[in-house]
Amino acid sequence: MIKVGTAKTDITFFEPGCGMLGYGMHFHTMQGIETKQYARTFIFEQDENLLVYVCADLCFSTILLKKRVLQLLNDHHPDWAIKEANLMITAQHTHSTAGGYTQYLAYNFSMPGFKPQVLSCYAEGIYQSIAEAFKHRQPTHLLWHDGEFDKDIPVCFNRSIAAFNQNPSEPNIRKNQRHMACDRTMKLLRMNDAFGSPIGSINWFGVHTTSVSNRYRKVCYDNKGYAAEFFEEYLKEMTQKEGVMCFAQDATGDISPNYKWSAKHREFRGMYTDDYESASFNGHLQFQLAKQIFNDADANGTTVEGTLDCFHCYVDMSAIQIDERYTGGLMNERTADPTWGMSFLEGTTDGKGASKVVGQAIRVFLSSLKRIDILSARLNKDLDQRYKVVDYYRAHHPKHIIIDHASGKVAGAKHPEKLLVPSFVDPAVKNIKYANKVGYGKKTPWIPRILPLQIFVIGSLALIGIPAEITTIAGKQLRETLAPILAQKGVRIIQLCPYANAYAGYITTPHEYKLQLYEGGHTLFGKWTLAAYQMKFEEMANEMLKSKGERKERSLLPEMLSMDDIWLGFKEGKTT
Repeated sequence: MIKVGTAKTDITFFEPGCGMLGYGMHFHTMQGIETKQYARTFIFEQDENLLVYVCADLCFSTILLKKRVLQLLNDHHPDWAIKEANLMITAQHTHSTAGGYTQYLAYNFSMPGFKPQVLSCYAEGIYQSIAEAFKHRQPTHLLWHDGEFDKDIPVCFNRSIAAFNQNPSEPNIRKNQRHMACDRTMKLLRMNDAFGSPIGSINWFGVHTTSVSNRYRKVCYDNKGYAAEFFEEYLKEMTQKEGVMCFAQDATGDISPNYKWSAKHREFRGMYTDDYESASFNGHLQFQLAKQIFNDADANGTTVEGTLDCFHCYVDMSAIQIDERYTGGLMNERTADPTWGMSFLEGTTDGKGASKVVGQAIRVFLSSLKRIDILSARLNKDLDQRYKVVDYYRAHHPKHIIIDHASGKVAGAKHPEKLLVPSFVDPAVKNIKYANKVGYGKKTPWIPRILPLQIFVIGSLALIGIPAEITTIAGKQLRETLAPILAQKGVRIIQLCPYANAYAGYITTPHEYKLQLYEGGHTLFGKWTLAAYQMKFEEMANEMLKSKGERKERSLLPEMLSMDDIWLGFKEGKTT
C-alpha cells in the first residue's frame, strides 16, 4: 500500500515596496497583506520509493529555489534521499506575491534585481512543509475522480480565442462563447486514511490565478488560494480534523478567470469591481465543484494503485532538431535561442502592456532589422554563421523579436545600455540599461535554456512536470503523445503539472504561435517549442519502460551562478 504524508506551512513574505512577480510592471509593489501564502506538500512512499509533490502559493517555481530546498534537505535530512528526480515543486501561479527569487535577469528587471531574502523565505517555508509531511506518512487509499463545470458557470474563459481557432483539430468558437474554448473538466486525487477518513486532496483545473489585477498591491493567494481555504474549512467542519486541500494548475496558458469588460481600466475583470471579491467568488466556484467530486469519489472514483517511479532530466530546449512527424514533413526544423516577441510586451486581456500603436511602430522597425540581418548573413562567406542566422529567424517566424535572451540584444542593440529609448519611458528600460552598463547583461543568463523536465508515476497516474505554462490544445496534444507510451507501464491518467521546477514562458501549438498573440510572443524557443517538449517527454517516457538500471540519464547541467554573478539591483544608487 502507498503511504502518504501531507502538510501545509505558512511561507508568507512581505516587505514594503518589494516587487511582485507575474505582471512585470514596475509599480506592482507590496503595500500590505490580504492573505497569507502557503506551501502544501504531499509525500508518496512505497517500500524504498519516495515522491515529493509541492504546490506553493507562488507565481512559478525556479531552478534556484529548488536547489536551495534540496540543499536544506540534504543538510538536515540526508537519509531521506530526496533528490532532483523525486522532488517536484510547482506553483499555483498567483501574481500577487514576491518576485526576485530567480537568478535570471529577464524576470528580475521589474523588481529590480535578485532578492536573497525572498529566496530564503520561500525555500525555508517549502523545506518546513516537506519536513512536516514526512512526519505524517500513513497508509492511504488513493481515489481519482473528475467532473465538469456546467457551461453557465463563469469560472474560465479563453483569452486568446483567435489563436485557439487556428487549431484545425478544434471546432471554431465565437468570441461570445469564449467559455467553451476551455477544458472545463476538473480532476481530483482524494486521499483517505486506513479507516476511510479523508486526509487531503490535490485538485487540478486550468484557470489563470489573475483575478487580482496589478492595480492591487497586497500579497494575495488569489482564486486558487481562496478555493483551498474554503475546502479546508469545509473538511474541518465535516470531519473535525485538519486536511490539506491543494488547488493546482492544469493547462492554463490561454485561460482567464476574467470576463466582464471594464471600460475604466480597458481590460477584463471578474464578477465584482473589487478584485479580491472576484478572486473569492472564482475560488468558491472551484471549491463547489471540487467538493462535489471529492464527495462522489468514494462511491464512483477510480482507485489509484501500483508502483511509484520517477524520471528527471535537464534539456537544452534551444537546440532541438525537430522530428518530421511534428513538422508536417518539413526537414531540418529546430528550436532556437529564447526570445520575446513584441506581442508579449503588449500584454493580455488580464493586464495591458505597451499600446498597440507603439507596438506596431516597433514591429516595422524590427522587420527592417530582420531583413538586414538575413541579407548580411546571406552575403557572409562563413556558411556556419549564415545558416545560424537563417535558421534562427526561421525557427521564430513570424515573431517580431524584441529581446534575444541568449545574446542580450534588445531591439537589435548588442549593447542595451546604449539604447536610444530614454530611461524615463519605463523603469524597466532604466533597469535593463543599468544592469548591462555594470556588466550583468553579459555574464548573467536572461532566460533559462537548460530546463528540468520531470515525470512522476503513482501507479496508474502520471504527473508531468512542465517548466512553463501550456495552452489548452497544446496540453491536449502533449497528453496524447504520452498516453500510449505510459499505458505500457500501467498508466491510465496523464495529468499535467505546469510551473514545475523552473519557468520558461509559454507553450503554444504551432498554429496558435503563427498568430503571435500574447502567448505566442512568450513562447520562447520558436514555433516548434511544443514539438520539442513532446519529443523530450516522449524519450523520457520510453526510458521509464526500462528497468532503472538500463535507463539512460542524458541530463545536462543547468546554468548555476555564484552570488557575485547575480544582479542584486540597486543599493544607495549603486549595484550590489
